[in-house]
Amino acid sequence: MQKKYYLSTPIYYPNDNVHIGHTYCTVAADCIKRYKELQGYDVFFTTGSDEHGQKIELKAKEFGLEPKEYVDNIVDSIKKLWKDMDISYDAFVRSTDPQHEKNVQDIFQKLYDKGEIYKSEYEGYYCTPCESFWTESQLVEGKFCPDCGRETHLQKEEAYFFKLSKYRDALLKLYEEEPGFIEPESRKNEMINNFLKDGLDDLSVTRSSFDWGVKVPFDDKHVVYVWIDALSCYLTAIGYGTDEEKFNNYWPADVHLVGKEIVRFHTIIWPAILMALDLPVPKKVFGHGWILFDDDKMSKSKGNVVYPEPIIELYGVDALKYFLLREFSFGSDGNFNKQKFMNRLNSDLANDLGNLVSRTISMIEKYNDGYIPEALVEDEIDEDLVNIATTTSQKVDEAMEHFEFSVALESIWNLVRRSNKYVDETTPWILARDEDKKERLDSVLYNLAESLRITSILIKPFIPETSEKIRKALRIKTEVKWEDSNIWGLTEAGEKVKNKGVLFPRLDIEKEIVKLDEATEKLVETRDAEKAKWAKVPVETKVEEVEECTVEDFGKLKIKVALIESVDDHPKADRLYLLNLKIGNERRTIVSNIKNDFTKEYLTGKKILVITNLKPAKFRGIESKGMLLAAETEDGKISLATIFEDLPDGTEIC
Repeated sequence: MQKKYYLSTPIYYPNDNVHIGHTYCTVAADCIKRYKELQGYDVFFTTGSDEHGQKIELKAKEFGLEPKEYVDNIVDSIKKLWKDMDISYDAFVRSTDPQHEKNVQDIFQKLYDKGEIYKSEYEGYYCTPCESFWTESQLVEGKFCPDCGRETHLQKEEAYFFKLSKYRDALLKLYEEEPGFIEPESRKNEMINNFLKDGLDDLSVTRSSFDWGVKVPFDDKHVVYVWIDALSCYLTAIGYGTDEEKFNNYWPADVHLVGKEIVRFHTIIWPAILMALDLPVPKKVFGHGWILFDDDKMSKSKGNVVYPEPIIELYGVDALKYFLLREFSFGSDGNFNKQKFMNRLNSDLANDLGNLVSRTISMIEKYNDGYIPEALVEDEIDEDLVNIATTTSQKVDEAMEHFEFSVALESIWNLVRRSNKYVDETTPWILARDEDKKERLDSVLYNLAESLRITSILIKPFIPETSEKIRKALRIKTEVKWEDSNIWGLTEAGEKVKNKGVLFPRLDIEKEIVKLDEATEKLVETRDAEKAKWAKVPVETKVEEVEECTVEDFGKLKIKVALIESVDDHPKADRLYLLNLKIGNERRTIVSNIKNDFTKEYLTGKKILVITNLKPAKFRGIESKGMLLAAETEDGKISLATIFEDLPDGTEIC
């Protein structure tokens, strides 16, 4: 029986501005699927959209739409993007799908009947952007969310609770007995130290203050909250409630790929729910890092957001896939900028792989009328090439075991670079001048073609279009099999190659950055126009009534110029930075929620404006002494308040 493999990306919140950070996890999952299929697995890959909740309900109202109308428009655009990016998912589960909504109700009923869910009353401070409740002791300055720093509001409502607290010991036992359940290792330590060590509270799993969600089957005043709703999509995708055989074939999941900000939901809440349902837990949850953005030109169209569509249009989907998988370590944060992207295209894809394909095909055409010759004469130089070519797949296997895409690609590129070096060592253009060396020349040309055949297999999971182009150029008719990548000599002599042109042209980086900026600006304008078409009524501009302050009130604030000397990650909050500031002769730290908006490299050395006489407050255990001044646009862009002239740090603003 064929081996099964089930993997998923998160069931994403439907975002109408998908940037390459959102595509990162999906590209990785697509790569894993293709790789496992080449190994002979029957792979099922699930993704989808989490479409219920208060955020969606409020956003839809801005457009004068019902929530389902609003998300339909967004989901269509996301599906189109995945198609354009050649993402080979098997199921796209929308949490609004009728079968999924039925499954959610069935799961809720089962948990309730087993005594895992009970009714009570919840009072807490709710953060709408995070969709999270907080106790008063957890808030910053009595009202701000400790995760994102935005203002919360007190909310009291009747709710149903899941008995999460009873699963603390079972979760710790799971982590101990299955050390590979959470990767990287650092994520597991975070879950233990930040959440499990001091015990768990029971979890509110319904809401009654809004209506957009799956109704509790026996109490229609309540809707089932995201913890059960969205996470259960992983079950719906493989036949839960409809196809028992299919479900049993694929569950438990081999891996959930998730962003590090939602590891807690997938490694604490989700396994506890599954335990309560008497279902096996996933074999692995991998929490990948974020892609951060350099501040190129901080604006809506050319700011610190890079969209996939212009990159695909200008450079092809494989260029984007290669960069995402090659440039970043999957478990850590990475930094994107256009210069780095184009340098990688020039060096790896144009100079290395593109050059190898071009010169190999051209030499076979020039020196053997386009026909792949037989290899008749061996040399010691050949042995090293053969050895590297036939052992690379093993190195790729070792790296892919832990989703080290960058390491796997580096191993493949060692072969590509070795093949280019082989051309320089064997000098086919010199061999071609001597008729007595025709057999040696043929052998060199064959070896290059054979190296490319193996390379085409190895790159198939990562850049499938490029793999197919190489195989067509070499007229390889056989099916791609992973095991063939460690066997030398399978290229058929006598086939006539076909020059497919330049795979990856070299880029003039300065000109290309301008082109990419222009394409991005055009995309944003198009998206804005599409949103305007969605809206049934113009989005109203709300005028907020603000209590006036006096000159004396303003005079109480001490605003000074501060130099950011360094930036650290908050050890207990993924979304927060620690800004280490120099303000004249004083040094202090401010905790700030700008991690998604600025890189450490960009912030370090900048001068900003800071309120210095604000009462200190603790954010997740770390004291913040002051507040930076910033503005936020409607679409979430952050701009820091700074100065025109280069004033010394410590200068007071009047």
